[in-house]
Amino acid sequence: MKLVKLAVVLSAAVVVAGCDNKIDKTVDRGFDSKHLSQLKAGVWIDPNGCDHWIIDDGAEGYLSQRLDKYGKPVCSGTAPPNTATGAYKGGSPVTDPI
Repeated sequence: MKLVKLAVVLSAAVVVAGCDNKIDKTVDRGFDSKHLSQLKAGVWIDPNGCDHWIIDDGAEGYLSQRLDKYGKPVCSGTAPPNTATGAYKGGSPVTDPI
């Protein structure tokens, strides 16, 4: 029983230690690290027809739902569902592996 309690306490300590992560998430930490605002974003239309900002720098990708000033999803209808538009792979010299 002591071994089980020890395992639970150690597991909880590891989980809580991960919560105190003060990494700046606005910076891409890839091969050519730069602020995310310097990368080119495109728009991906989800199956429901709503827009999402998408950035692909070759090694990583970023996705965020496009919201209006009231926090509601933007569903512009600019492209068919499951389609990505724009220069979302721009802003980085790293290409996607084939």
